[in-house]
Amino acid sequence: MNNRIEALLEAMKNLEQELREEFEKKEAEFYYRVAGRKVRFEKEIKKRHRALMQHLAPYLSEAALLNILTAPFIWFILIPTLFLDLSVTIFQAVCFRAYGIPRVKRGRYIIMDHQSLAYLNLIEKLNCMYCSYVNGLIAYIREIAGRTQQYWCPIKHARPQASMHSRYGKFLEYGDAEGYRSRLEQVRSDFSDLEDKE
Repeated sequence: MNNRIEALLEAMKNLEQELREEFEKKEAEFYYRVAGRKVRFEKEIKKRHRALMQHLAPYLSEAALLNILTAPFIWFILIPTLFLDLSVTIFQAVCFRAYGIPRVKRGRYIIMDHQSLAYLNLIEKLNCMYCSYVNGLIAYIREIAGRTQQYWCPIKHARPQASMHSRYGKFLEYGDAEGYRSRLEQVRSDFSDLEDKE
């Protein structure tokens, strides 16, 4: 890989670490702490949050008619989403073991913690959990797809992408036929950067 790309990837990792540190500062600012999978607020803060919760009757009476009418369409997507989740999880369990690809930990991508927010009513919590699930699932699937692509076809695209998955930086250059033939097996099995993360 060329040095400039390596330097940019390293800069991205550093920025991600900086971002994690900023998120940790927010814990102190908003008086909560994360313990494992649980989020704990200080008692006084939780009490203030409950006082700010909008109860269901006013929440529904103030809801835009368009939001109410489109809600069934939004929630209908949950059925194929659950099937997709199951399918991709089975795919990974079978194929990643067969190919020797490190498995993606679902819990690192699908994070459900909005139910800990006392200022959300039941409908808001359900909506937040749904959005968290779907967006987390997409990130989980993207990582599985990236690792699959690294194994089967680790070649960059000629045209720029809107965004790149985490494995893209390891891919071979578009048009580098010699590199593809000489380095395919090396790139295909290079998951060494995941060992400490997964």
